[in-house]
Amino acid sequence: MSPDGGVAVCPGSYDPVTNGHVDIIARAARVFDRVVVGVVDQPVRKSKTLFSAQERRAFLLQATQKVPNVEIDVFDTLLVDFARKHGARALVKGLRAISDFEYEFEMNQLNRKLAPDIESVYLMASPEYSFLSSSGVRELATFGADIKDLVPNGVAQALHDRLSRDSG
Repeated sequence: MSPDGGVAVCPGSYDPVTNGHVDIIARAARVFDRVVVGVVDQPVRKSKTLFSAQERRAFLLQATQKVPNVEIDVFDTLLVDFARKHGARALVKGLRAISDFEYEFEMNQLNRKLAPDIESVYLMASPEYSFLSSSGVRELATFGADIKDLVPNGVAQALHDRLSRDSG
């Protein structure tokens, strides 16, 4: 499928980025001319991120370097304001389970109230990533599990360095 035009935003905390995130971003890039991955600077739903916004941005730059129509930007505003700044006509999110749908349905209603001109588009997680979450990956890394096949290159080592209980 080739892009049909327009700009989309793929927002998230990406703390850390997983192969599931990269899959959704790459699939969105096949549909839209330009995909702006929006890294939330300090997510409201988390007290503190494990990696800084710039570290998360760097991981995403590395992971998406072969997808030419993807760019990465950090934001600390309302999502719809960030989308408008980039001229986006769509917000793209991945869905893994019913629990994702419930949260995203609520967020969609709020975003539509603020910006009825920006559509929300949901991509179902690929089967091999339907179980994958950043929090799950962080937990595995905390206990020294091998997570190399769950995250892009460089992320596994960074997680182990930051989280491993054996490090100190």
